[in-house]
Amino acid sequence: MQAAHSLGSMSGEDIVQTAGLTKRFGRTTALDGVSLTIGPGEVFGYLGPNGAGKTTTIRLLMGLLRPTSGTAYVLGLDAWRQSREVHRVVGYVPGEPALYDRLTGRQHIAYCAHLRHRDDSELAARTAARLELDLDRPARTLSRGNRQKLAVVLAVMSRPRLLVLDEPTSGIDPLVQQVFHAILREHTAAGGSALFSSHVLGEVERVADRIGVVRAGKLVAVERLQELAARSLHQVRARFAEEVSVAEFAGVPGVRDVRVDGRSLACSAPQAALDALLKRVSARQVEDFECSEAPLEETFLGYYGMDTAGTGRPGTDTAGTGRPGGVEAEAGHAR
Repeated sequence: MQAAHSLGSMSGEDIVQTAGLTKRFGRTTALDGVSLTIGPGEVFGYLGPNGAGKTTTIRLLMGLLRPTSGTAYVLGLDAWRQSREVHRVVGYVPGEPALYDRLTGRQHIAYCAHLRHRDDSELAARTAARLELDLDRPARTLSRGNRQKLAVVLAVMSRPRLLVLDEPTSGIDPLVQQVFHAILREHTAAGGSALFSSHVLGEVERVADRIGVVRAGKLVAVERLQELAARSLHQVRARFAEEVSVAEFAGVPGVRDVRVDGRSLACSAPQAALDALLKRVSARQVEDFECSEAPLEETFLGYYGMDTAGTGRPGTDTAGTGRPGGVEAEAGHAR
């Protein structure tokens, strides 16, 4: 399907491209100048605490909101001006699926197939079976988790080139989440792409190729997971024969979270800082020493100032932006 107008500088390789994408609701800026791209076969994990702007971004990409400024293209289509075409070629799972209460899952599948003028019922039935979803129950009787499953079935059944997923596993039990992750990997293995939003890094880590961090409406970091892993933090603990001070270790470049309790030291350090730190430690008489690689989630949170609940507590500078780590309220318009 061809776009009706020139795409300007958009690369033919990009499945999604936004440039300076901004959305304001009155005096509230829900999204502020977000520029990102998603390539073929890529899962882009869109990470941020609730209220950060993830859902606003997704609604702009799906043409459900008109941008205040900036542009968004999806599969070569202007997301706002050509929203109908976008809806035909994208598989979308909203945060709160809008289903017809009286229709069963099977009737939803038939209705969507009718709209697309193609029979996707076989793939839909197989996907539902994998997700352990009963297709013969009316939507109004389904639990939140089963409504999410049905939304996933409807999104993937047409084999779209792009999946746009807004916290798709919310309410789904961990075992079924693993099945969903397998379905997502199959989608990308076949050349498809996905935008996967979540406030849980551990989940995004399992499926994403790159991660974008949105904070108070701004895209504050984009990381390739492989590169982030290469910068992984190490947890260092040491016990000395005599008491030590924080000042002895806090000045080592790259070392963070230095804690000293009498003769004990605990801190975090990237691999590049370990040599200098070890030299500083060995200048003292060491009684015990431990160094272990931190989980990737801890590395990520350490670099981008988010606590383990993903709330982004204030007081930590974010990705070199000079901005505090706190999340501003967005008047309920963005998540």
